[in-house]
Amino acid sequence: MRIRLCLAALSLAGGAGLGTLSAPTATAAACTDIDVVAARGTFEPGTLGAIVGDPVYSALQKKLTGKNLSSYKVNYPADLSLTSAAQGNADLVNHVRSQASACPNQRFILVGYSQGANVVDNSIGISSDGAVVGSPIVATIPAALEPRVAAVLLFGNPIRALGKSVTGTYQSRTIDFCAKGDPICENGGGDVLAHLGYTADADAAAAFAAGKV
Repeated sequence: MRIRLCLAALSLAGGAGLGTLSAPTATAAACTDIDVVAARGTFEPGTLGAIVGDPVYSALQKKLTGKNLSSYKVNYPADLSLTSAAQGNADLVNHVRSQASACPNQRFILVGYSQGANVVDNSIGISSDGAVVGSPIVATIPAALEPRVAAVLLFGNPIRALGKSVTGTYQSRTIDFCAKGDPICENGGGDVLAHLGYTADADAAAAFAAGKV
């Protein structure tokens, strides 16, 4: 019940002023220095995601002033269907593979919020199966492209409620925000509204990414 309330609150967030944020235009196939690949949360409004993706992209533009940025909104349902996260996983990996082939010098920043964090987790080889709106891994970024992923920015990551985290080759390039009491990422958390407050972490996430680019 708590999880459904949290997801319902998220779906209503679009009517709470979040749509006034400056939203980037999601683009693909441009050979920029950095492609920001963002997977939104369940029912999250906005271009890349009003709570996380849009404000993080804006913060990255300010931090990475010497770089050209493009953005890509992962194409997936972001709903409660059993295959939603898996569809996002497949699309994210396909996009990175395609971009990497077309743009040999392009690097990537991966951004995932809530269910979108599951999408990113799976794509870098950390299974979200068993987590809230998670899925088994269906695709992973090829090892040859791994060095081109500059940073991984995660927010309200459901695998954390299972006691899991990003380990291995991506660990040092990952920052994973979990607000105190957030029931999606904190086992036993009871503050539904904590899951909606990650806009406040956009600058910190961008600063972390800037240190990895």
